Amino acid sequence: MRFIGRRHGRRADRRWAKSWSPEQISHRLRVDFPDDASMRVSHEAIYQALYVQGRGALKRELVACLRTGRALRVPRARTRGRGKSFVTPEILISERPAEAADRAVPGHWEGDLIVGLNSSAIGTLVERTTRFTVLLHLPPVDGRSSQARIKNGPPLAGHGAAAVRDAIADAIATLPEQLRRSLTWDQGAEMAQHAQLRIDTGVAIYFCEPRSPWQRGTNENTNGLLRQYFPKGTDLARHCRANLDAVALALNTRPRKTLRWKTPAEALDELLNSARQGSVATIP
Repeated sequence: MRFIGRRHGRRADRRWAKSWSPEQISHRLRVDFPDDASMRVSHEAIYQALYVQGRGALKRELVACLRTGRALRVPRARTRGRGKSFVTPEILISERPAEAADRAVPGHWEGDLIVGLNSSAIGTLVERTTRFTVLLHLPPVDGRSSQARIKNGPPLAGHGAAAVRDAIADAIATLPEQLRRSLTWDQGAEMAQHAQLRIDTGVAIYFCEPRSPWQRGTNENTNGLLRQYFPKGTDLARHCRANLDAVALALNTRPRKTLRWKTPAEALDELLNSARQGSVATIP
């Protein structure tokens, strides 16, 4: 059968059911039968009873009742390994200065990648106070299509850690010093060289909690706007540097309700002029 990109087969309608989890069942028994010690079972015992048949796999009729729809359990060792070893507690978003959280001071950025067909990607940087956007050009490694992928070898798609580090450093080098305060990213492997990036640029790097994209809400919203120009499922590698600059210009000259209908470019220019004159400008 020809492979068409579906790992788990076609999506099907889920049957209507309560779909209680084993943990919910375990704790609800204590509520419904508070005085009956025989009505006690741990959620782990329920899991083991369900998965013991078929060498750890569930029958199809039971799989349809699970919220996850998985026929196999994910080993705990695998889930523990999902965290990134280069992220330590002192660089989590909880340690980011309060001035970044309340947008009182410009120069605090959020960043991410938007990914397209064939692992193509574009980097995005958004300034939290003014929503000013910078796009990072991440072209594929020369001759990527003709190279054989080497296990644990250097990434060929153009958004490996070294490529992202250099692209961010080049972009930050064009900014005035007062706009180089911090950068918040998710825990993607493309930021594995964040320590060197901080040395190269002087910008503090912080990371969101795992699976918490709302902690970079400004960047997430901007990425949504960018999908107007870079639709999902398209090859982003075909866009040259000039194309990215044109899209960034379009976003930065678009009036924004959150800026009281100023454009990000106007808001940024106003802040920089105020800083040069020694006064304080306020951006909502």
